[in-house]
Amino acid sequence: MPNAAVPLDIQPRASLREHNSFGLPALARTLIRVHSEADVRRVVDHPQHGVAPKFILGGGSNIVLTRDVEAVVVKVEIGGRRLLREQADAWIVEAGAGEPWHALVAWTLEQGWPGLENLALIPGSVGAAPVQNIGAYGVELADRFHSLDAVDLVTGRSVTLDAAMCRFGYRDSVFKQALAGKSVITRVRLRLPRPWQPVLGYLDLERKMSETGNPRPDARTVFDWVCAIRRAKLPDPAVIGNAGSFFKNPVVSPEQCRDIIGRDPEIVHYPMPDGSVKLAAGWLIDACGWKGKSVGRAGVYERQALVLVNRGGASGAEVVTLARAIQESVYGRFGIRLEPEPIIL
Repeated sequence: MPNAAVPLDIQPRASLREHNSFGLPALARTLIRVHSEADVRRVVDHPQHGVAPKFILGGGSNIVLTRDVEAVVVKVEIGGRRLLREQADAWIVEAGAGEPWHALVAWTLEQGWPGLENLALIPGSVGAAPVQNIGAYGVELADRFHSLDAVDLVTGRSVTLDAAMCRFGYRDSVFKQALAGKSVITRVRLRLPRPWQPVLGYLDLERKMSETGNPRPDARTVFDWVCAIRRAKLPDPAVIGNAGSFFKNPVVSPEQCRDIIGRDPEIVHYPMPDGSVKLAAGWLIDACGWKGKSVGRAGVYERQALVLVNRGGASGAEVVTLARAIQESVYGRFGIRLEPEPIIL
């Protein structure tokens, strides 16, 4: 039963500027912070807010706010992390959905449980990681996923979903599709395989191996390399507002790739296990001359064309206008339609 002595943390007309990494201005008609699974159920049971549409907010690193939010914004701040169990072939680690993702990655390495090092320094929360199926440097969340707990926002019931039920795709999951706005992830469990094997197939990591003369790095070294690579390319959201990589890397057929290579031999591309080819969206954008350019107060980051930034006082509309101009430019030159990674609200 809900504990009436501890009221829900409900804030009317709350600013969301500090709750989105782009630093875009927007108001939530109602913001409710939840610190436990019980809090989520109390939102569901609330006489006024329980029946209202919901928008689930984690770290705010994957949204572009173009307007005020009329839905009830449920800010997930559920903490905690632990080793659930140790198996012969894996460590199973559990974390609250409100935990910062990078802090979890660093903590697992400190405990001697490697496997997440390629996903270091990705902004956002643990609960958002499966929604987006985050990925970097050859590893996706789905590769390390075990299961998660969520609360149904209609019934208030808790459910446990395995990988198949999450329907992971490239930067996609059931939480961006059928379950969008219908459930709140409360806890996530990850499976870290043992014995550990490094994933080193990406060009930037291969360069690090060559530069350092270290062809067999341990997990801590891979973590340090990934952090250094990301810091060199990507702006800190605390300094320059951004949502990380703004566009998905497009996946094309081998024939399409050969056609593009015929015109642009330098294009960065990665063969995929299914025979398709992943192209570097940042390279495509840079090739169209967008690096460092701006539309209003929104711009393309000077060090990485895949990142759009808030140069100070930008609106969500300016970010979207810039993104659409980039999409049209890339389509006009390469015949490829880039898809945004963030949710545009």
